[in-house]
Amino acid sequence: MEKRDLWLREDDNQLSAECVLEFFKGSGSGGQKRNKTSSAVRVRHLPSGLTAEDCSERSQHLNRRNALNKLRFKIAFNFRCAPSELIRPEVAMTHADYPLWCAVLLDHLAEKDWAPAGAAKSLGFTSSKLVKYLYRDPALWQFVNSKRRIPLKTP
Repeated sequence: MEKRDLWLREDDNQLSAECVLEFFKGSGSGGQKRNKTSSAVRVRHLPSGLTAEDCSERSQHLNRRNALNKLRFKIAFNFRCAPSELIRPEVAMTHADYPLWCAVLLDHLAEKDWAPAGAAKSLGFTSSKLVKYLYRDPALWQFVNSKRRIPLKTP
């Protein structure tokens, strides 16, 4: 199994163990709680060199979880492997396996030079179904469009 896939399968505690965590005071609106407590979190994943941060919540614990989730997506978007089978045909965007599912989807797209028709065929999808999967996630949609020579049109 590829390192990327192992990182994406780890739970929060396992992934945190591979990271340097920094806590700091968040900026912006939020009043006294945000201005006086170090609830914002930055995680630096040592094996990959990627970082992510979050200060959207008042709770340090929730911000840590959100930052680790952002880190998982950065790993999924930045590391390509040989295309493999999807872990399941469809995964909800809130499911823990979603970053890994996206990574495998991106592997197939990268192999087919970011052409949805070729990737859909290798994944066993129709082209329109693959485009719908991409379009439902704005970050995924933008990432794929940034890689393509000719941007996809909105369905």
